[in-house]
Amino acid sequence: MRLGEVERLRGELSEFVADVFASVPRRDQRRWGACYLRGLMLDGRRKSIQPMAERLPDGNMQALQQFVNQSLWDPLPVRQRIAQRLTEVVTPEVWVVDDVSFPKCGTASVGVARQYCGAVGKRANCQVAVSVHAATDTASCPLNWELYLPREWTDEPGRCRKAGVPDHVAHQEKWRLALGLLDTLTGWQLKAPVVVADAGYGVCTPFRLGLEERGLAYVLAVTGKEVAHPEHALPHQPDYGGLGPPTLPRYRTPPHAVSVLASEAGDGRFTEVIWRRGSKGVMTSRFAVLTVRPAGKQSLAAVQEAGGGRNRWDGVLPARTLLVEWPDGQDAPTGYWMSNLPVTTPVTDLVRWAEMRWRIEHDYRELKHGLGLDHFEGRTWRGWHHHVTLVTAAQAFLTLRRLDPKAHMPA
Repeated sequence: MRLGEVERLRGELSEFVADVFASVPRRDQRRWGACYLRGLMLDGRRKSIQPMAERLPDGNMQALQQFVNQSLWDPLPVRQRIAQRLTEVVTPEVWVVDDVSFPKCGTASVGVARQYCGAVGKRANCQVAVSVHAATDTASCPLNWELYLPREWTDEPGRCRKAGVPDHVAHQEKWRLALGLLDTLTGWQLKAPVVVADAGYGVCTPFRLGLEERGLAYVLAVTGKEVAHPEHALPHQPDYGGLGPPTLPRYRTPPHAVSVLASEAGDGRFTEVIWRRGSKGVMTSRFAVLTVRPAGKQSLAAVQEAGGGRNRWDGVLPARTLLVEWPDGQDAPTGYWMSNLPVTTPVTDLVRWAEMRWRIEHDYRELKHGLGLDHFEGRTWRGWHHHVTLVTAAQAFLTLRRLDPKAHMPA
């Protein structure tokens, strides 16, 4: 946005800041929060503190630096109010779990390590954050964030202290961070409609089970290599020989990759589904819904534990719904999603929810290229969390204005 456009929004932005930053106790901090948001929305190649301060009429680099990197305001209540405001207006159909990377130079910035970086498509020096977004086909917004700390950071307490990482923060896999974010959102009295995620999360059995334990419905992408038994398969209980403990129930045939099960289902099971009408035309492909019994090693161990332990488990693997895409003209299926929703769920709904991940790319594009999500040059845990919260607030303000010019007004 140009300077004149941003200046004309000062009144609306002040009301928005007064609402979502109400938990920030000091008036001068809220004022610098509004200033930072105007800097993020203002046109300019870099959205780090110095160039934003230079572009703003009331910009003050030292004050903005203090507000973002040193001030002790808690970002979580701010995110909570933003999430409440946005979900009231967006009315999400899904919550999308995802992660995003921030390429970095050097090793001092919190969480930076050589790891897979989606921004460049290979291993590189970067930070990685896990996020949860509310989404429909027409709107989306991030609800909460967490920074991923690799083991090489948590194994060096001195390095963590230097970057301001709280003492209670330990290394957690990304799927555990995602479950923690969902728990936080539940604590904010927000309810997930359907959780969707890419195969990086979908193939993780503990993540799927964690969602089920929380009573959350999901449609998660998986790879064709995920193994399962067909629906009708049942374990066999061998006769007891009279010596030693009884032999446990077991399936007589090994599980197959879901790609094999989908191909064996036959081309006739697939029907044409239209899930969205986009700017480039109708989005359509062929899909089928199957019932399978996931059977990977993680699945077996987890189901045994849930069934009361290995010796008390009846050997039956729970059935799950498998959505399969087989585009017309392709020799084999190309997409797979595992769900705990009933197999009777309309295929159009399953497809629409599965494909709604595309909105996240829109979020990241706006957050990164338009609002400077990855332009933060600070190195501390506090500064990073403050910056992503402020970027989220800027996108929330713009989203509310796009959806309803009057929606920026607090209720």
